[in-house]
Amino acid sequence: MTPLGIYIHIPFCNSKCAYCDFYSRCGTKNEYNEYTEALINHILEAQMRSSDYVVDTIYFGGGTPTAIGEKNLIKILAAVYRSFRVDDGCEITCEANPNSVTLRGLKKLRRAGFDRISFGMQSADASELRVLGRTHTFEDVKTAVEWARKAKFSNISLDLMYGLPSQSIESFLDSLDAAIGLMPEHISCYSLKLEEGTPLAERPETLFLPSDDEQADMYLAAVTRLRDEGYEQYEISNFAKEGKLSRHNMKYWTLGEYWGFGPSAHSLVGRKRFSYIRDTALYIDAMHTHGEVIDRIETINDSGRCGEYLMLGLRTAAGISGDVLEKKYLTYFDEIEKVLLKYHKTGHTDFDGHNWRLTPEGFLISNRIIGDALDALEESEHLVRPLNGYIRKD
Repeated sequence: MTPLGIYIHIPFCNSKCAYCDFYSRCGTKNEYNEYTEALINHILEAQMRSSDYVVDTIYFGGGTPTAIGEKNLIKILAAVYRSFRVDDGCEITCEANPNSVTLRGLKKLRRAGFDRISFGMQSADASELRVLGRTHTFEDVKTAVEWARKAKFSNISLDLMYGLPSQSIESFLDSLDAAIGLMPEHISCYSLKLEEGTPLAERPETLFLPSDDEQADMYLAAVTRLRDEGYEQYEISNFAKEGKLSRHNMKYWTLGEYWGFGPSAHSLVGRKRFSYIRDTALYIDAMHTHGEVIDRIETINDSGRCGEYLMLGLRTAAGISGDVLEKKYLTYFDEIEKVLLKYHKTGHTDFDGHNWRLTPEGFLISNRIIGDALDALEESEHLVRPLNGYIRKD
């Protein structure tokens, strides 16, 4: 049976952060319950198409999933178990804000089967948290992690951000050290991006953001510090203790299949990529009236699949294989390799005899390198493989 990841989108937060452009909003208890029932209906409808799959990861993201309460989260998880064959070793993750959990609630989630929790720490500095619009403190983070351990969670992740307004490399490393001190199994480090339509993006001139060079220094310092503390970098922004990488997120980067549920959720099932409407009220209504919820759908051809392997693989520490590109995707690798060799001379790529990967310095300019590699792929698509070499199609 084909492994499948399930993503459940919870589009509610107790308050909206100043930098966030994810689809989320504040809600009421009635909306939480109505939305839970709509999600359950949607998941149960999927049962007729689930027979060829075994679910090995389930991820509740948002928004803030814990905003709707553990009772609703447990109901939704039960619906997944009713509709899909779930592997005994399934990784089941729930995102949470540090001040959105209780010890009692975490114990309920753990007993229901949740075995991984990801807290949005972002920073240990109170002034930085205020600028971001976060409503928790670092004391809340410490308490949440302590409660999660008491609830028997053995896989905890913390999210951090760098490049924040008025942030120095020293203050960022102080936050990183504070996170490491809590001994999570996984740490994510994301740079702040001013997304259009967010409150922070409306006043960039007042933010005193670190320069690109300063942000690069923060990133490289984090890579070094985390490596020294036993965290392996397995993707541009993600670091984990041995055996504790996010199996669900790896599906996105390795072209595994995943099925999302909820407004704005995305899916890759077979060769189909599709997403759902970005409107909670319309989504709830559609689940009651059997209306249409798909917003976009496309079929991925071999060429598109090859491009995704190249683009997503270069985001990971494992990198990409020329043999895979040539034997699986029948792609002429020489042009792509020329790009990777060019960046190898500047220390941005590395080759271990099997795979090409980006170095930490390469991850800093990953968009440029990946763009050049995709251009080379497009050039390679003018070539076909005859029995005795390569010739141009045109």
